[in-house]
Amino acid sequence: MGHREDLLDGAKRCLLEKGWVRTTARDIVAASGANLASIGYHYGSKEALMLEAFMRLTEEWGEGVGRSLAENAAEAPSREDRVAGVVDALVASFGHSRDFWSVQLEVMGQLGNHPELRERFAAVLPQGREGMTAIFEGVDDKDVPERASRTAGAVYHALFIGLWVQWLIKPEAAPDGRDVVEGMRRILAGTVLEPGESRDDAPTAK
Repeated sequence: MGHREDLLDGAKRCLLEKGWVRTTARDIVAASGANLASIGYHYGSKEALMLEAFMRLTEEWGEGVGRSLAENAAEAPSREDRVAGVVDALVASFGHSRDFWSVQLEVMGQLGNHPELRERFAAVLPQGREGMTAIFEGVDDKDVPERASRTAGAVYHALFIGLWVQWLIKPEAAPDGRDVVEGMRRILAGTVLEPGESRDDAPTAK
């Protein structure tokens, strides 16, 4: 493996261990065994290298956990079980990669200061929606029509982002699959505020 891949692996480790803001070029050099000059030679700048490392981490998550979740969803006995099962599996997966989700949130906070970072996020947004549709529907990405990705995919993606943000704030307060399915059902049926249901009827906070 050459310096380019060494630097990329080193940057990935630094992102997970130190985050976006605290990682320095020297940290990456120490983690990769390369040298400072090679960062500029292969990537142009530390920021470009970190951006590439971050996108690679995201792709690796999608290829690994995403594929596993899609396979599990396909085995669900009913549609509601499928959605609930995917939600539960997603929430459970967060616990195995807390550093990854923490740096995701940190990077989101950097979008206003880094136009290139924002542009890269915007460029892969359709892929994110497509991937979430594939996971929840239990199919391969290539089998997701554009309209499904643009509509249902936007909803699935919004749900996914909301789940990991809530989990990062307080893991035990993240909703489970049954709550999410019931919430969807109530929203569409117009029964979110059911007659006769008071605040005292609400379940105890997790």
